[in-house]
Amino acid sequence: MATLTELARFHTALDGRGVNHLQRLVAGWGLLADFCFADLLLFAPTVDAQDGDRFLVVSQVRPSTSQTVYRADWIGTTVDEEERPLVARAFRLGEIIEGEATVAALKERVRVLCIPVRCRGDVIGVLTRESAPSFGRQPGELERTYVDIFNRFARMIAAGDFPFDAQDAETEDAPRVGDGVILLDSAARVEYTSPNGVSALHRIGVHANTEGLRFDELGLDDSLVRTAFSIGAPVTEELEGQVDVSVLIRCIPLIDHGSVSGAVVLTRDVSELRRRDRLLLSKDATIREIHHRVKNNLQTISSLLRLQSRRFSSPEAKVAIEESVRRIRAIALVHETLSREAGDDVAFVEIVRPLVHMVEEGMSSEDRPVSFTVEGDAGFLPATVATPLSVVLNELLQNAIDHAFPATIDLQAEPGRVVVRLAHDGVRLQVTVVDDGVGLPEDFRLESATGLGLSIVRTLVTSELVGTISLERGAGGGARPGTVVRIDVPVAERE
Repeated sequence: MATLTELARFHTALDGRGVNHLQRLVAGWGLLADFCFADLLLFAPTVDAQDGDRFLVVSQVRPSTSQTVYRADWIGTTVDEEERPLVARAFRLGEIIEGEATVAALKERVRVLCIPVRCRGDVIGVLTRESAPSFGRQPGELERTYVDIFNRFARMIAAGDFPFDAQDAETEDAPRVGDGVILLDSAARVEYTSPNGVSALHRIGVHANTEGLRFDELGLDDSLVRTAFSIGAPVTEELEGQVDVSVLIRCIPLIDHGSVSGAVVLTRDVSELRRRDRLLLSKDATIREIHHRVKNNLQTISSLLRLQSRRFSSPEAKVAIEESVRRIRAIALVHETLSREAGDDVAFVEIVRPLVHMVEEGMSSEDRPVSFTVEGDAGFLPATVATPLSVVLNELLQNAIDHAFPATIDLQAEPGRVVVRLAHDGVRLQVTVVDDGVGLPEDFRLESATGLGLSIVRTLVTSELVGTISLERGAGGGARPGTVVRIDVPVAERE
């Protein structure tokens, strides 16, 4: 289904300012549908319309407080003046018009209130409230109050006062009409409180009869109301009641002829949401502490291995211990990064850079200079990918030092160079390690390689990461053609 912006861009003559006005209206019109217990449709004149004789339905919303009239979506439907005469009349006159219309899809008549949508003095569309005719039933106090509130919003829309230019963005936990409503008059005194609104006030310790009283007289902080009245725009705050009780309050001023004539205060008990937030924060802190302790434990193991290596006289044993220490440090880098981050994902480049620096510092020297460079970005990766991948990268960098630049070549005249390239397109992760060393032997085959380092790399990439790896001679030519190692890992399904 096309969005409002797409429909307006391709099928109407609305400019950017008009489209933005309609987007702000649609962003907050769920409460309007709930207040009027009816469906709302938004009409905009088509690009080929002559004086508002043809319209396109660019958006639609159903009420959560009542049954919908339309089961099917009308968005993208084009109607002419003959089908919707009240819409065309409201658009031309710029006035609110009420009546009944026959909808062919329903084969019955519906009650329609047409409200011109005005932006900076010009009518750019028509908002319609559409409901089934009611016979014989007298509405209760809540219904009468809610419909009256909607009518006040309707006059604001027709005057261009709603939606608010400086309206703050609603969040997912923003209060709705069904959560609780308090209606204030022009003096900020309570005119009406819905049953759910009364319950929300009880949660924060207000048990008195609220009618005719201001917020400060109820023992509540009235800065929210005073701010909304003074700036003429919605204000949202969270009030704390008893232990672990939080109520979100949103004050929406009602404008009449340029001045605030009252306000609608929406309330919502968010105590359970805040309790869950605190649990998540506590859990996240615990997980970070675990990663920190794992990192410390791995560093302790590295130190113990180094102490053990000093007791060995065999050069092969010392080399094996040192290689194990580097592998452990590579894993420790992942846990160190996770201990600083919130969540289970890490910015992989923050692991790659210190890992490359660690290898360069430990393996390169003034007599055998080799420079390391990191290019690109791998984005954020889950720990299940970052941990084995860091070990793989450590092995490849170590192999580059050990095999790409043997003692037989002169690095003083032409220092060695290793480049690590990272790329992440949202579906797959590509890691490429390129060196300008002596290159692979002519008869080299990865499948038959018996070295421990390449065996670890092959196992982790194919089994742990379910990826692919390839090694090939570079394009350098001459005595130092170089080697290119490519790793491709699927990450979309893991994230």
